[in-house]
Amino acid sequence: MASILKVDALQGVTAAGSILVTGEGNSTTTNLQQGLAKTWVFLEGVDATLIGSLNVASSTDQGTGNHQINFSNNMSNATFAIANGHSRNNTGKAAYDECMTNDKASTHFEFWTAQTGSNSAQDNRIVDGIVMGDLA
Repeated sequence: MASILKVDALQGVTAAGSILVTGEGNSTTTNLQQGLAKTWVFLEGVDATLIGSLNVASSTDQGTGNHQINFSNNMSNATFAIANGHSRNNTGKAAYDECMTNDKASTHFEFWTAQTGSNSAQDNRIVDGIVMGDLA
């Protein structure tokens, strides 16, 4: 018979913010907090509209092909990692264009989007990414 665990909070025994999870094969452990995404964002890049997000207060259109993503809860520093999902151009075709991140700070980061080949800045229809790191 399966069990159901219902709690409002989890806390480590030796350190309140540290919970280890045993991996497949029972040979390694992962720190639960380190393995969680701290932010994710799905952005309509033409008009900087947030379609979906976690830990994002707002997005700011910084000009053609440049969008600033502002955190609701800041990161502890600017050494977090960002995985860019993809960037899709304005025509809606399946052709994917370049998407880079730049200007990382504990309070925000920026997406830069450009046309593949020419590196010409352009506002792309879809821009998304995930942030991993430590919250402040």
